Formats: sequence, C-alpha cells, structure tokens
Amino acid sequence: MSGRPTTIARELHQLASRLYPICRSITGHGVRQSLGLIREQIPLVTHEVPTGTAVYDWEVPPEWNIEDAAIDSPDGERIADFRKHNLHIVSYSEPVAAALPLAALDERLHSLPEHPGWIPYRTSYYRRTWGFCLAHEARQALRAGNYRVEIRSSLAPGSLTYGEFAIPGRSREEVLFFTHVCHPSLANDNTSGMAVATALAKWTAGEPRRYTYRFVFAPGTIGSLCWLRQNERDLGRVRAGLVLGLLGDPGALTYKTSRDANTITDATASYVLSQIDQRSTVIPFSPYGYDERQLCSPGFNLPVGRLTRSVNGGYPQYHSSADDLALIRPEYLEQSLTACQLFVTVLEENGRYINRSPKGEPRLGKRGLYGAVGGMSPAEREQAMLWVLNQSDGSKSLLDIAHRSGLSFGVIREAAAALQQAQLLRAEAEDAARRKPSSAPKKRSRAQSQAGTGRPLARRRAATRAKRPQT
Repeated sequence: MSGRPTTIARELHQLASRLYPICRSITGHGVRQSLGLIREQIPLVTHEVPTGTAVYDWEVPPEWNIEDAAIDSPDGERIADFRKHNLHIVSYSEPVAAALPLAALDERLHSLPEHPGWIPYRTSYYRRTWGFCLAHEARQALRAGNYRVEIRSSLAPGSLTYGEFAIPGRSREEVLFFTHVCHPSLANDNTSGMAVATALAKWTAGEPRRYTYRFVFAPGTIGSLCWLRQNERDLGRVRAGLVLGLLGDPGALTYKTSRDANTITDATASYVLSQIDQRSTVIPFSPYGYDERQLCSPGFNLPVGRLTRSVNGGYPQYHSSADDLALIRPEYLEQSLTACQLFVTVLEENGRYINRSPKGEPRLGKRGLYGAVGGMSPAEREQAMLWVLNQSDGSKSLLDIAHRSGLSFGVIREAAAALQQAQLLRAEAEDAARRKPSSAPKKRSRAQSQAGTGRPLARRRAATRAKRPQT
C-alpha cells in the first residue's frame, strides 16, 4: 500500500494518536477519559458497574487510579518515570513509598532481554502487589545501593465503566461490534481498534439499516462479562458480530472464526477478506485471545468472530513500548475500516430468493436485461444472472452464490436486483409471507371446540365415561 493517506486514513490515525497517551486499565479515570474522546465522534452511552458486583465466576475489582510513579537511583537519577511512559508501572500496582536495596527492588522489576531497549507491559488485576517495567539495558545498568520507590495510586470502591452505542434498524436482530479499551499506551493494541470501531459506528449510523447495530467499548474480559451479564436476556437477537483489535499494523488482515465456525459471520468475514486483502488469512477458533473468549463461551456461543491484522502475540512489538504510533499506519487503519464497512454492506444486502420461472432458463433478451446492469462486461453480467436464477430456490443466499460462482457479491447483488425488477425473482421473505396462514379467525369444528380444554379429545371422552354412574 502506497501513496498519500486519504482524509479518512488521517482521521483514523489522529483519533488513535489522541487515545494513545492515556493510561487505561480495566477500571478508572483513563477508561472514562478515553470514552469521552470517543463520545466526541458518536453518541456513546456509558454504564457503571459497581466494585464487588458478582459477574458469573468473577467480580468487579476495586477501581484503580494512578497519579505518579517513579524509581530514583542512589545518586538521584530517575530510572523509571510514569510521566514519561505509563508502561513503566505494572497496571493495578498498589501504593508504596519505600527505600529498597537493589536485590529487593529487582524482584519487582520486569524487562525484555530479547528486546533490551523496549519497556514491557505487565498487569496484576486480581493479586495485590506492585512493580515496575523498564528497558532491559537500563535494568542491567543498575548498581548496588538503596533505591527510592514511590507509587501514588489508589485501589478503592468505585466502578467499571463501559460505553455502548446502538443504531436501531428495521429489524430487532442485532449485529455486534466489540473492542477493548483497557490497555494503556499501546497503539496497535488497542487504540487502533477503538479508532476503527468509532469510525465504523459513525459510518453505519449515516443511513437507515436493516439490522440493529450495537457497538461496545469495554475493558477486556471483566468488561465483556459485565456487558453479557447485563444484556443476557437479549443475546438471542445477536445475528452476527466481530471483536475488533490490532487493526493498524502492517500484518495481513486475519479473521478468527466463531466457536461454531459455520455462522453468517464466518461466511461474510471470510468473503470480505478475500476481496480486500489478498494476503489475508482465516484461522480457526481457539479459547485464547480477546473478548471472543467470553462471547463464544458455551453458555452464550454467540455468532461472533474476531478481526485483526497481526494476531495477539503475533508481532514482535506486542505488549511493549515498541507498539507505538510509528507501528500503526493510516493506510492500514483505512483498509481495516473498509473491510468492516464491506462486512456491514454484505450483511445488509444478502438474502435468499426464489426463481419465479424455474423450469428451464427464462429468456433474458426479451426482457431487456442485457446491458441493464452497468459497469460489467456482458459475459460477466449474463453469468451472474444465470447463476442467480439457477441457485435461487430459497436455500442459498446471494453470498453463497458469490462464493460458488467466483463472482463478486456486488455483481451478484446487482444481477438479483435486475431479475427482481423483471419479475423473475422474488425475495424468500415475500414467498414465506404467501405461505403464512391467514390471521383471520376460522370457524372451529366440533372436535376443535371440544379440544379447547387442552386435553386430548379421546382422554376427555374416557374421563366422561368414567364419571357416569354405573347401572
């Protein structure tokens, strides 16, 4: 990919850049600040789940916030500084102020020997402790003596915050997009996902839709569990969905299937990737990764897959300070957004149809169909119409036909529209409505009237005979 970034590409990178410096975790002011920036783009509604709330086998932890953290060497040199890079602190570190000898301090330090200039990202959400991360070369340079350590943080009753934006459609069936908002200054993981999800939501809301679309911005794991718990009654409406993350690096687009691997999400996403990125890959579901682990757990088993570029743990800069704004590129963010937009478009325009003239091929020429669909060669247009007519028995969708024919979904969809206008095709829903029983009340037979009590007629007659006095 080359050339100057488009306006959309630049806007995506600008939003990711604004989100990048914020120190986020699974709770706290950083999440709220991030959601506030997103709310400038879309009308996000925020939800607060109080500390201690039971969420299946988990519970919402105390809220964590941090003001500052640093390590000063014996000669006063600052060797780890939260204000310079928020990865220096182990997320959820408890407050501390102490002087420690090097041996004791070293037990609290984390570094990456294989990448000596990078700062790692580490967390400790559910075990009270504290620690620092620093470049391995800086760690190796430490000398004996007492080091001054200070962490000004708080762990207190509060809440977990997540944001949600629902776009009503003609149908109550929903398409879900989910992205995590709990990582601090990591650009690809996941200011890229937040930026793409925000732009996608704004674009989706721009015109009337067939489905209802729901965008959720939440902390990973505990955040998705909170959302699932609070929306469990309505999960049956979810027809398709994607977890979005890692969408700005140079890696190929990668789709991870749903748990069942045979949903409309899987068919649509695999098709979309084949059209957008010839390097793209589809990988099988595994119970490791991001929030697809919760959404696809057996108690929910939602038809949700995951879209990334590189996968979690699949690029050298993963969970380190090298995952910075130089790693994510405007053109890759835009390509990821384009893939998501095509995913929505295919879901919206896909459908099953019935051939109204199924015995032999209808004469297309006499209906003026040749040349009725612009932008394609006659051979391609004719093939598309023949494929649609042949396959439209109500069992195959337009996406199925595109897969089987090798023609693009757009070509197949335009062919179907032309055939429908020529009265050679009707939508399956239209056909189903013709078969639907009339809602007008019918005159009930004597047997149906007697069956009104809910017991089988033969059993009621037997019961009546049993009640008669014996003669």
